[in-house]
Amino acid sequence: MRDRGLVIAGLLVFLALITLPLWLGAVKRSTSKPPELKLPENEKACVLPTEEMREKHMDLLITWRDEVVRQNKRTFTMADGRVFEKSLTKTCLHCHTSKADFCDKCHDYASVKPYCWDCHIDPKLVARS
Repeated sequence: MRDRGLVIAGLLVFLALITLPLWLGAVKRSTSKPPELKLPENEKACVLPTEEMREKHMDLLITWRDEVVRQNKRTFTMADGRVFEKSLTKTCLHCHTSKADFCDKCHDYASVKPYCWDCHIDPKLVARS
């Protein structure tokens, strides 16, 4: 039992290394605010309420994509009777006209790399061509 000191020191070093991410997280707690987004000037209401769009827009877009491609359902009717075309470029980017000022700011903040632009082309790039 002459190694008791080494064993205790080893356990303390092990515990320190295992809990290091927790300590660093507590010390470097982020106080950054979400990005200020350029909201549409010509529209007052989105296809869903703001909070729901923040949390579930990716699910909505995937559902729309699947319904359009697999079932040829191309319109979305709101509870209030408004009808929208299920289209990223014709519906979403009609109001949120700048991908850089809207989509990219949030996705960069959240460190998310959406694959929407693998198929869709930023309308601003098309307009410049």
